[in-house]
Amino acid sequence: MGKYLVCITGASGALYGIRAIKALVEGGHEVHGIVSHWGNQVIMEETGKAFGSWMGELGLPPERVYAPDDFSSPPASGSFRLDGTVVAPCSMSSIGAIASGVCLNLIHRAALTSLKEGRPLVLVPRETPFSLPDLRNLTALAEVGAAILPASPAFYHTPQTIEDMIDFVVGKILDRLLVEHNLYTRWRSSK
Repeated sequence: MGKYLVCITGASGALYGIRAIKALVEGGHEVHGIVSHWGNQVIMEETGKAFGSWMGELGLPPERVYAPDDFSSPPASGSFRLDGTVVAPCSMSSIGAIASGVCLNLIHRAALTSLKEGRPLVLVPRETPFSLPDLRNLTALAEVGAAILPASPAFYHTPQTIEDMIDFVVGKILDRLLVEHNLYTRWRSSK
């Protein structure tokens, strides 16, 4: 099984990160997490409870969740071996910081560490529309190897619930990490 880091920033769409953690844990993978201060605020707004309340439900041990300002924690170092890092959702502020190599918090540092070590980095921007600076930052990140995976659910799998639409995006995240899953029905697959 793999070892993954899932980070949640302050963009709307916290359930993408929460569901990614749950899917990876359910798949038997070792998962670590970082939630920014504003990410936790958004989780509260969108789900009615803080990330700490989700950890037990997700099966994420507290010792694998790192404070966003703790640059001495394992994800700050390239020697902390990971099979992939996901930032879902990824705020445009975080996109800008990562694209310019600025480490304002541990999430930025972990993303930059993934890039410098040549490990998979999946960034899930949720903003719409994108401004020209956003597009330039996203392009710069794609050019250095990050996977840019906007939170854009498809409808060919005939989603019936919001959870179905979230699972589609999370399935795409797992596809980029080469993690097997059954979160959505693939195009032209039997239902």
